Amino acid sequence: MAVKKKAAGSKPKATAKAAPMAKPKAKAAAASKGKSAAASEAAMMAQWQEAMTPSAGHARLMPMVGTWKATTTFRMAPGEPEQVHGGTSIHRLVLGGRYVEQSYKGMSMGMPFEGIGFTGYDNVKKRYVGTWMDTFGTGVMHSVGVGRPTDDRIDFVCEAIEPSGKTKVFDAIIRIKNHEHHSYEMWTKGPNGKSYRVMLVEYERA
Repeated sequence: MAVKKKAAGSKPKATAKAAPMAKPKAKAAAASKGKSAAASEAAMMAQWQEAMTPSAGHARLMPMVGTWKATTTFRMAPGEPEQVHGGTSIHRLVLGGRYVEQSYKGMSMGMPFEGIGFTGYDNVKKRYVGTWMDTFGTGVMHSVGVGRPTDDRIDFVCEAIEPSGKTKVFDAIIRIKNHEHHSYEMWTKGPNGKSYRVMLVEYERA
């Protein structure tokens, strides 16, 4: 019987190898990695939830919400006579209670005056924050809470740019007497380096 010869140069057929079985350690590592990623995502979501949820810091601002009769006492420089003007101010909660929006209308230095401001509490920084804009300028005053706030007093440091281009720093105080009365005052340093009160706004619920 004739025996068939293999063609010259032909290679034997490769035998398919079975895929290697995953090692138990590799499976455990993959599962652990998956759990770690899920835990990290859950932790991140918890941080976001805490940062975005109105807190006790926001509750402290609630007595200032409403419609108010405002009396403003103001002076340009130490030693100058104080000017007193009346106005109305509407304070309402915005963005789900995260900020108090203030809309003020009145007179100042013999001219109509309007201002809009926002005050809130930054859960991450653990500080009160605020902004203010009015018809006596085109810039924005920024405020940051300092010290340890209480239910009847919140302190701020405020920065604004004067028409000269210089930065002016003020110390501001919110005093909450009760649900019917609160006030806002601003202090700064005069040319002699001594602090003087620039403004006092007294609010009485309308």
